[in-house]
Amino acid sequence: MSENTTPAAQDRTSSQEGPLLSQEGRDPLSEALAWRNAGSKVAIATVIATWGSSPRPVGSQLVIDDKMNMLGSVSGGCIEGAVIHEAQDVMQTGAPKLLEYGVSDEQAWEVGLACGGTIRVFVERLD
Repeated sequence: MSENTTPAAQDRTSSQEGPLLSQEGRDPLSEALAWRNAGSKVAIATVIATWGSSPRPVGSQLVIDDKMNMLGSVSGGCIEGAVIHEAQDVMQTGAPKLLEYGVSDEQAWEVGLACGGTIRVFVERLD
């Protein structure tokens, strides 16, 4: 399989300049910073690599806070639940995680990644 190197810029909902916006037209990183400044624990999940077919390009982000507010997407929904679960642990421990889901893994079917590809997501706490 060849690595998909489609830049996140091709998935922008605004102009080609500026931050990658969510479907709601809001910048996930700005929202994450606002949540953290308001006293919430926050995790950022970023797609760092894809192979084959994948629902979201490299650079896509999902931000989650400890009140379960979320913005953005790393998969268009198919692995979001699993990533959110791991993000809760990252918010508590502060230890980042590198997650990988693919159709060759039994877990991929359990979390809904039946699109025929592999996706790597890095999850880190915003300190």
